[in-house]
Formats: sequence, structure tokens, C-alpha cells
Amino acid sequence: MRFFVGLHHPHAAQHVSTPAFISVNALRRRKGDFTVGEWIMDSGAFTEVVRFGGYRFGVDEYASQIRRWSKCGTLLAAVAQDYMCESFVLEQTGKTVAEHQQMTVDRYDALMREDVAGVYIMPVLQGYEPRSYVDHLRLYGERIAHGAWVGVGSVCKRNSNPASIVAVLHAILRERPDLKLHGFGVKQTALEIPYVREALHTADSMAWSFAARREGRNANDWREAESYAERIKRIVFAPTYAGQQIQLFGAMQ
Repeated sequence: MRFFVGLHHPHAAQHVSTPAFISVNALRRRKGDFTVGEWIMDSGAFTEVVRFGGYRFGVDEYASQIRRWSKCGTLLAAVAQDYMCESFVLEQTGKTVAEHQQMTVDRYDALMREDVAGVYIMPVLQGYEPRSYVDHLRLYGERIAHGAWVGVGSVCKRNSNPASIVAVLHAILRERPDLKLHGFGVKQTALEIPYVREALHTADSMAWSFAARREGRNANDWREAESYAERIKRIVFAPTYAGQQIQLFGAMQ
């Protein structure tokens, strides 16, 4: 598994040794290029849908942002504009899980018709119960090619219950074991579970910032991000023992 550290400010990317995960919302008002290595551009979905009930910017505008910032570093992927499916998000939009899933696919289709300068567009699987992610995968159909790199949404609020993340990942991979999954906002508590690390191809988190703020430190300090990323790297490369998986077997049924 490869870890991407979430950053509030693009200029911090030059200081961290880990690939970066940067929201388009942090880039819109920026005028000049920034120094970065490999990175992923996030669509800012959580902010847009939770705070505003939907996207303030059209697909064509997002495509223009992808083209603009693809010149900086190595932009490995831009995340499609998805709609999360947690209950508090559904309350905000007044729609159902199925409607959010269809809206996510429609938004993906629209973005795929745009000029994105050859940048890979990462489709996002949404749902809440494990089965609903499989339903969404089937809704995408042939849009998701064999071996595709695919995001798994609506999991960041599950970090206090890693077994629920295991159940979601297992359901998806049981349906499509060929997929390379990306976990959005997957924290250290979940990544300490061997199955989670093995099931994910990549993951991102900005948990370092919340921890720093809670503990009275600078929530924007790149050193906090670098320290957190180094801790994750040590976990990722830690030995895995078969016995560690047994306690989670029930969650994967």
C-alpha cells in the first residue's frame, strides 16, 4: 500500500517526502505553480456536498483545474466528483443512497467527456452497507476497466470501527478482485489492521492536522504531516502475521 499525505496548502508539498493529496479547493485561488512530486488531486467532495449541498462548480470548471495543475509535478490522478452516502450527508441533500450513486456515475461520465490533459480520472465507489458498494460497482459496469484504480468513499467516518472498513473492502474485492482500491481519509487506527493495508493499493489521510489542532500545535505545519506520514510508512512495512487476521474474519462475511 502507498500512502498519500493530505495537505491544506499546496506549497507544503515541497517539504514532504511522501506523495501528496491536495484538494482542488486549495488550488482555485492560487495563481502560480507549486513544487510537488507525485500527487493526487481531490475534487473537494466533502466540503462541497456537506457545506453546500452539491457542487458549486461545474464539471467543465473542474476539468479546467485539472488541466491547469497537471503541469505541476506528477499528477497521478484526479478524483471524480462523487456524492458521499453517510446519513448526515443524505439529510443535507434530501436524497437516497441510490440517487447519490447515480449522481456520482453521471458526474464521472460528464468529466470523462472533458479534456483533462490525459490525467487519470479516479472513479469513486459510494454506498454505506457493504452490499451497496457492490451495487454501485455494478452500476458503473464496463466503465471500470480490469485492474482500474478506484476510490472507496464514505469510509473516513468509520475509522473508530475498522472492522466496518474491512467489511466494505472485502465486499468490493470479492466482486472485483482485480481492482486497485484507494481509501479516502483512512487513519492510522484502520491502517494498523493488516487486511486493510493488504486490500488497499493506496490511501490518504489528513489526520495529522486534526491531531495537531486538538493537541494545541500548528495544524498547518508540514513537519506534522511529515511525521505522521513516517509513522504510517512504518506501519505499512511492518511484518504481517496470519494470526492477526483471524479476529476480523467475522466482519468479512
